[in-house]
Amino acid sequence: MNEENKTQLNIELDEQTAQGVYSNLAIINHSNSEFVLDFVSVMPGMPKAKVKSRVIMTPQHAKRLLKALQENISKFESQNGNVSDDIPNISFGPTGQA
Repeated sequence: MNEENKTQLNIELDEQTAQGVYSNLAIINHSNSEFVLDFVSVMPGMPKAKVKSRVIMTPQHAKRLLKALQENISKFESQNGNVSDDIPNISFGPTGQA
């Protein structure tokens, strides 16, 4: 890409979005035209969880996201050590009663 084709993208981040949404579970579905990523926060002992955020993207963007995540995890691990990909046992047992 030469200098004439480069454009600068100005991205704004409002305060509420900057707070982020915690997620410890992602559910991914896809069709032939889009990927749907649902981000969920599951709490121990709670039998129910809500989708906190949904992101819908094209297959091309999903593949770019995968590549970007792989690159960033590789950089993170080179600085901080291996990230375990063991899946913790999430309990949906009985909840406390008052």
